[in-house]
Amino acid sequence: MSLWEAVVQVISAFVGVLAVAIVFQVPKNRLVLTGLTGAGGWTVYLIGMKVSGNAVFASFLAAFAVAIMSQIFARISKAPVTIYLVTGILPLVPGVGMYRTVYYLLQNDTAQTSYYLSYTLQVAGMIALGIFVVDSFFRILYRKKH
Repeated sequence: MSLWEAVVQVISAFVGVLAVAIVFQVPKNRLVLTGLTGAGGWTVYLIGMKVSGNAVFASFLAAFAVAIMSQIFARISKAPVTIYLVTGILPLVPGVGMYRTVYYLLQNDTAQTSYYLSYTLQVAGMIALGIFVVDSFFRILYRKKH
């Protein structure tokens, strides 16, 4: 993938997350930070793919980054973490994997169905794990602080 393609993808992630944030009625003064969260997560995903070539690992790194940005932006803007987390994680959701799972299921292709189901569950699990690790860290940090 060329640098130009990566830049277009990151900008697309920013705009896509911004659009979803508008639909979710995120306050206007927080829209840019939601877009930055999504674009930052997608940037980390692309770097993870370039370095490791493994979408599952890249998804974990990206979810980890989105969760960290969400925690930081929430504290900066004095807003709930979910405003940034829910919108920022959207570019990472394995929609294509789920689509292919259902497609091959309807085609009666058991091998492809199993492959894509396993892939989709792994990516979704890594996204959840990335969020969980960061959330747990911030909860422990917050308890020690107070």
